[in-house]
Amino acid sequence: MERKELQDKLLECEKLQQQLWAYRPLSAETLKSLREYYRIGLTYTSNAIEGNSLTESETKVVIEDGLTLEGKPLNDIFEAVGHAKAYDYMYAVSHDSPITEDIVCNLHRLFYQQINPENAGKYRSVPVFISGSKYAVAPAAEISKRMQQLLHWYNSHEGKMHPVTLAAELHKRFVFIHPFIDGNGRMARLLMNLALMRNDYNIAIIPAICRAEYISALELAHTDDTVFHAFIADRVMMTHMDILRLFRENEPAQEKMPFDQMLLQTITHNPGLNAPKLSERLGRSLRTTQRYIKTLSEKRLIEFRGVAKNGGYFAL
Repeated sequence: MERKELQDKLLECEKLQQQLWAYRPLSAETLKSLREYYRIGLTYTSNAIEGNSLTESETKVVIEDGLTLEGKPLNDIFEAVGHAKAYDYMYAVSHDSPITEDIVCNLHRLFYQQINPENAGKYRSVPVFISGSKYAVAPAAEISKRMQQLLHWYNSHEGKMHPVTLAAELHKRFVFIHPFIDGNGRMARLLMNLALMRNDYNIAIIPAICRAEYISALELAHTDDTVFHAFIADRVMMTHMDILRLFRENEPAQEKMPFDQMLLQTITHNPGLNAPKLSERLGRSLRTTQRYIKTLSEKRLIEFRGVAKNGGYFAL
């Protein structure tokens, strides 16, 4: 991927963010509902990436109603409850300055307390190895020093880098250190979103369907971070488009963006997505999405490229 393509994605993030800012000021009730909406969404997706078996509706029941679920591993329930607590803390410290080791360790402690209280909020003292990666993480003896260096880097670059690039880089560098015995992926996503919030951006959701692309981009980032930065920019855009859709659905009907325009815009900015991924990102049924894809194809506005299994749609 060329840097120019990444810059185009960052510009699109800014445009979408400006569209979100246009809805300000938001009422206290709207802010509360948005916070709860993404409390469930981020908890569900971040846990699902790591193999948690709870569905989004089950995650909601566990977090909001405090219920256990028959047939579900207790550890999966602890992960949902713990992540929701860490999410609340992320909001509470989103305007604190600077980001400190105490903040990082408190985030992990809240997430991991019910799972493994002995190691919750504490840097690991043993070596760990990442399956599927050929790169080593930080030796246990160097974790404290590397975390201090990472947070010094972040705090000194805040306000000097594009917020999306800064957040993606914080995520990447944290994962490469891997300071905790477990939960590092979820911690990286919490810290990434904390960075976005501190810089007045909306949070970014990474759905489980993107797991392979996500892991691949992180592995490539050991030698070239462009693909990973672009992946995070895509997720920022998609999450922004999701929240804009929610806002527009509450506008008068004549002011809403027609679905065919939303679909074309998504394909234009995210070429190569297939119908199921487009359906998931836009929050419409697969059948409806396929119907509009057919219409756009007949108008010669988009076309399908590649083989049926791995191909996707591109704007013309």
